[in-house]
Amino acid sequence: MPLTHVRTFQVRYYECDTYGRLNHTNYLRYMQEAALDASAAVGYDLARYEAMNRLWLVRATDIEILCSLGYKDTVQVKTWVADFRRTRSRRMYELWLLESGGLVARAHTDWAFLDTTTGRPTPIPPEMAAAFLPEGPPETTRPRFPSQPPAPPGVFRLRRAVEWGDIDGAQHVNNAAYLAFMEDCGIHAAAAYDWPVARMQAGGFAVVARRHQIEYRQPALLNDELELATWLSDVERTSAVRHYTVRRVSDGALMARARSLLGWVDIETEQPVAIPAAFLEDIAPNII
Repeated sequence: MPLTHVRTFQVRYYECDTYGRLNHTNYLRYMQEAALDASAAVGYDLARYEAMNRLWLVRATDIEILCSLGYKDTVQVKTWVADFRRTRSRRMYELWLLESGGLVARAHTDWAFLDTTTGRPTPIPPEMAAAFLPEGPPETTRPRFPSQPPAPPGVFRLRRAVEWGDIDGAQHVNNAAYLAFMEDCGIHAAAAYDWPVARMQAGGFAVVARRHQIEYRQPALLNDELELATWLSDVERTSAVRHYTVRRVSDGALMARARSLLGWVDIETEQPVAIPAAFLEDIAPNII
């Protein structure tokens, strides 16, 4: 059996959004902290990786959010390694609300093992794999990242520069920051079609993400100018999929792409509600 590590977090006030719920970027930050602790627990802390000239870099994230967390909630993050490939590894996560024992979210991240001198993937040492998976890696399959539909004529675009606060110890944009960029882009997109957050609140509904799937293609660095593009597809009665791409403006390189399953809910009860007809009419140019 893989070794399971548990880390507990209490939700801080500043980690919550305008609705008083834990912002989704912080789910990813909790997961990253738990992964660092889990690695250190089997003898591979940051100092050892630095001595090895090695680094783990997140290549993909998939998180399904089952319920919201709020201020002072205590969440337990359980994490374990699912497999090792030649240069990559998948780590699994479950987030549990300590007060009720309910499952809050489940997720996995795909990590690439890099040589810090060359910045290129390098083989994972057998002794490292054995430390995390003493009984050996199981057989696993990995579906490819879902293909994105073409952007409609009303695709929304937003530019931003990479700032100091976006950068982590690996000297590039932290994986959780990409989700923050994308959420911000989605909010701006709705506002551009006359649906700012205030109008949604006045209408008694909110748009919440149920699942995020993100594929990181290249690292973005300090002062890079990025262009985010977003559009909707798969519109149902109470849900839709929002797609994102993140490109570097200087050369058009694709840095990341993502899809988020969105749900329309009553602000008070968090129960699903139908997407307002006026919303669909106004944002129609942004839908493929």
